[in-house]
Amino acid sequence: MQYCLKLPKTVYSGDNSLDKIIEIIEKTGAKKVAAFTDKSLEKLGLFALIEQRLHAANVPYDVFDDLPAEPTYMAVQNVIDQFKKENYDLIVACGGGSVMDSAKLASILKTDEYGVKELLTDPKRGHKTTPVVMIPTTAGTGAEVTPNAIVGVPEQELKIGIVNDDLISDYVILDAELVKNLPRKIAAATGVDALCHCIECFTSNKANPFSDIFALEGLDLILNNIIEACDDRDAMAAKNAMQVAALYGGLAITASGTTAVHALSYPLGGKYHIAHGVSNAMLLVPVMEFNEDVLRGKFAEAYDRCYHGSDRLETVEDKSAYMINWMGSIVEHLNIPTSLKEFGVPEEDLEVLVESGMKVQRLLVNNKKLVTPEDARAIYRRVL
Repeated sequence: MQYCLKLPKTVYSGDNSLDKIIEIIEKTGAKKVAAFTDKSLEKLGLFALIEQRLHAANVPYDVFDDLPAEPTYMAVQNVIDQFKKENYDLIVACGGGSVMDSAKLASILKTDEYGVKELLTDPKRGHKTTPVVMIPTTAGTGAEVTPNAIVGVPEQELKIGIVNDDLISDYVILDAELVKNLPRKIAAATGVDALCHCIECFTSNKANPFSDIFALEGLDLILNNIIEACDDRDAMAAKNAMQVAALYGGLAITASGTTAVHALSYPLGGKYHIAHGVSNAMLLVPVMEFNEDVLRGKFAEAYDRCYHGSDRLETVEDKSAYMINWMGSIVEHLNIPTSLKEFGVPEEDLEVLVESGMKVQRLLVNNKKLVTPEDARAIYRRVL
């Protein structure tokens, strides 16, 4: 078995890490910056923190913020078309997964020969032309370090991941100030997304010593910090721990890969526009229970790494059950929806979901247990 680990050039974290923007601009000699964000962050005043540093660096910049949540590939292409009109030599992306993924795609799509649509079928065509600084405003997606960009494809009622090593960012800045006032609903959904990254990568067919290092450490940080980070606005240590854990989850993806939770969640976002973290949260326990008989030892290993209480369980079976219940209790505590009924999804759409979910073989092949259409049907039926 061969495996590898792909990393950004530099990652900054800790107090006042946003000041590193100035240092990066000086180091790269950037003359004009493209700043990717979204309008909601501007309204919250978070993007102002970035603008302060851009002003301090005395560099001209343009803002690209016309991007909807869960964007289609056409929406991303529209933003990139605007980006290509000027000659920017540095991209600074401040936002959640959609903002960062769009910025990453812009960094490899300065050409007019092809666009996002062409990368859906031939992702390796893109090549890095502009360095990127990633500044996540959620502690969840891990997009700041992955070689992936996720876009909606309406004609297939699906989300598709564009995977290209050139999408890996050059610089990452983690500053807990940016997640301090994140609404609990968003913090919860993105945090559980990171949880899924870690447990899926740890249990993936592609899991290896590199991915396990980050997946297990990220899982430990998330399980023991996510509730405090979401419930307590001032729990800055827990929020920083979640930021680091989200990055670890992203690194685990680069070395391993997600499995059936993510695969079966893509139709929920593509067809019904359910937030990615919410759709993953819905499917997390059903998929883990489906996999339990072949992953019992892995779940027990995760328990040994992540549970720090004195009343420790002894048997592999008990440890495995505890881990699944622990993840389920987090989803319940954070009030994340666990039924598609809350989104108006009718039961007669079951077969459409199964057909769409089974198309995501890129991720389903990572699942330790073979997922048949009948299995997918049973999993979806649990959340309908």
